[in-house]
Amino acid sequence: MTDTTGKINLLGLTQAKLEAFFEELGEKRFRAGQVMKWIHHFGVDNFDDMTNVGKALRDKLKACAEIRGPEVVSEDISKDGTRKWVVRVASGSCVETVYIPQNGRGTLCVSSQAGCALDCSFCSTGKQGFNSDLTAAEIIGQVWIANKSFGTVPAKVDRAITNVVMMGMGEPLLNFDNVVDAMTLMMDDLGYGISKRKVTLSTSGVVPMIEKLGQVTDVALALSLHAPNDELRNQLVPLNKKYPLSVLLPACNAYIAGLGEKRFLTIEYTLLKDVNDQPEHARQMIELLRETPCKINLIPFNPFPYSGYERPSNNAIRRFQDLLHNAGYNVTVRTTRGEDIDAACGQLVGQVMDRTRRSERYIAVRQLADEQAGVTVPTNRR
Repeated sequence: MTDTTGKINLLGLTQAKLEAFFEELGEKRFRAGQVMKWIHHFGVDNFDDMTNVGKALRDKLKACAEIRGPEVVSEDISKDGTRKWVVRVASGSCVETVYIPQNGRGTLCVSSQAGCALDCSFCSTGKQGFNSDLTAAEIIGQVWIANKSFGTVPAKVDRAITNVVMMGMGEPLLNFDNVVDAMTLMMDDLGYGISKRKVTLSTSGVVPMIEKLGQVTDVALALSLHAPNDELRNQLVPLNKKYPLSVLLPACNAYIAGLGEKRFLTIEYTLLKDVNDQPEHARQMIELLRETPCKINLIPFNPFPYSGYERPSNNAIRRFQDLLHNAGYNVTVRTTRGEDIDAACGQLVGQVMDRTRRSERYIAVRQLADEQAGVTVPTNRR
């Protein structure tokens, strides 16, 4: 992608695109591999540091290209080891990236958009609306930044980042081309060499793009389900009105079947107190997923100011899990991580403000909406 300086940012170019770039410069294709290693294995952003690239080519590259990741605005570290980076992208907006260490794994949760247009009712990201798509360089740049922060450059076999999930801010399938290029770099041995089974794209259910995804990649797929019937899902995930469960699940099943090996769909289900956490919902879910090879991640709701939802009790969570488990499903309850730095699922907002200002913003927005609707709501509601 060329920026306002007229220079192309090599950070987001896949191997095929970088080879084409070098051919346009009149150079050999193998130069792409050399430069990719410097960028992704060594974290280099200065062409003069590329010691196996001749000075004439380095000068040529400096004239027409650059290696530029997003600007790091802040980095917070939770008491549980979770890390969150706030980075500023070209649009001027900020997005958030979260690293979660657990049981020998290091999972990086990557954003694909600044804000989100889907407005899922329980997700704080959706409450700020949509601002912009991220470029491939801005998406892979989050991996590049995190990788360097752990000192894992030069590249090591024992890496801090073992898994990447496209579950941060935004709907990945609505920024299709840039997300696919970034995931390609994640899996490329000249990039980050992460297994296709350990790169996961999470979607709320953009059916045509799920079908298109199966034509270009074989990454793991996760579905943000959150409700076992259309009536409830229409309220929680408005996209369901366009792509109801009757077309969404067959599309997901087709994607999994198309991988040509024993793979499964990950079901993400945020549990909301007295909304979708009742035994009847578990029974509906058992029936809904009967023909879907899947594992289920239950996510207790992570509160954010004035959301109007609450986290279920531990007893309610265990009851829901047991019903699914007894029906033969592989079910896990996701441990809340990074809540003290607003890095838990559903809490990413990309705003560079302290918690007090963030709370005030949501309260003000919600109160205004209530006033316009003629509804009186206590200001201490959580």
